[in-house]
Amino acid sequence: MNAPENSWIDILGNGRPVLIRYVTQADQVREYALVRHSAPESRHALLLRQQHAPHQTQACIALAHENGRLIEIGASRYAATGKYQCECAVTIASGWKRLGLGTLLLEYLIDAARANGVHHLYSVSTSSNAPFRELARCLGFETHDDPFDPHKVIHRLYL
Repeated sequence: MNAPENSWIDILGNGRPVLIRYVTQADQVREYALVRHSAPESRHALLLRQQHAPHQTQACIALAHENGRLIEIGASRYAATGKYQCECAVTIASGWKRLGLGTLLLEYLIDAARANGVHHLYSVSTSSNAPFRELARCLGFETHDDPFDPHKVIHRLYL
């Protein structure tokens, strides 16, 4: 299977291939389906898109064949919150967690951020979100307590 330009085919930890590419307008229906099937704390990545102009955001989606259909199984996104800084988030569908997909999606997003002149990415998560804390640490993010909310932490990556 050949991947179009600005898309990549990777193999996940379960041996299944996944297509990762930048989001297009045509992906809106797939994104809504992913939101409906995601835990509330995982929906932030998709909601970032609605809060910013298109030139201030970048997003990647992961697609896999399931039951004869191509479905969205994950997404990562950043949105500008300052001239050179962006908030980022990642969402993975329930049956696709712990397979390396979050790492892949964030790696492609970090590469895009660097190419687009972003200097600083950050993400806010709950203190109890150990999987995201570990993912952020593996990708080189620094993690600090949120000074305004004792139940949250801020993950920062300087590019």
